[in-house]
Amino acid sequence: MDLVGKFLDYLRAERGYSGLTIKAYASTLQHLRDYIKSQDENLTWQTIDIDILRRWMAQRMQQGTNPRTIRRERSAVRSFYRYLMLTDVISIDPAHNLQVPKASKPLPAFLRKSQMNQLLDDIVSDDTSEESRDRMILLTLYSTGMRVSEIVGLDIEDVRLNEQNIRVIGKRNKERLIPITRELSLALQNYITELKSSPQRLTSALFVNSRGRRISVRQVQVLVKKYLSLVTAQQKRSPHVLRHTFATVMLDNGADLEAVRQMLGHESLATTQIYTHTTFEELRREYEKAHPRDSERA
Repeated sequence: MDLVGKFLDYLRAERGYSGLTIKAYASTLQHLRDYIKSQDENLTWQTIDIDILRRWMAQRMQQGTNPRTIRRERSAVRSFYRYLMLTDVISIDPAHNLQVPKASKPLPAFLRKSQMNQLLDDIVSDDTSEESRDRMILLTLYSTGMRVSEIVGLDIEDVRLNEQNIRVIGKRNKERLIPITRELSLALQNYITELKSSPQRLTSALFVNSRGRRISVRQVQVLVKKYLSLVTAQQKRSPHVLRHTFATVMLDNGADLEAVRQMLGHESLATTQIYTHTTFEELRREYEKAHPRDSERA
């Protein structure tokens, strides 16, 4: 049995790896073996060096292989060479310092302004107190970019209508003030007036459930998904999508990046900068769709 076969048996018998993982490792090592032989017929697992492995990874990248896939392949190669070290087949591990490209982060999912307008306009908020609350939650998330845990933690006293802002307790109990629009301020004023007159209210929370107690994170997640499903078929339909939408809309309309960072409660400006990529990608799609030269080539 060759070295790869012995390695796969070791993973199966002694490490308890799943069949799918073993199959993936076998495919990776077969691909690497083919590459090695294409470079030099005389090369073996024992004689290749890190430069060969780097060139193989570079070829994988040039072929368009996803960086995450390359990271998994690198794990397979490193595991194989650790096994060869363990069994004294080699004395120097060529894969030990093998670096891989960082996996690119997916751009955040967000809704278009027209979708949010349709959603908020279609909710008849005076039908039931629950619909009124749901619309208020959606409008607040969209207008402030709060995290779901932050909106659940809001108390009535955190809404400062005279100062036109909301006091938010974010991660690590850090407090920040988020300015609010006139639309949101008026909506909150009416909502709070109705809430205070409700005999079922048993808490100081701004958003409550049908039993008059503070609404839970899970309840907000469920209701947001339900309403977003009315205007989008995209896979992600969570409260965080509304946070992404807030940031994207703000930057699209010329807001300062540092101001958006503060409103979102990000520690680093680098975290907020992902939304500049989102707005650029949206701009690029609109350009490709509208520019006559681009449409002629399509």
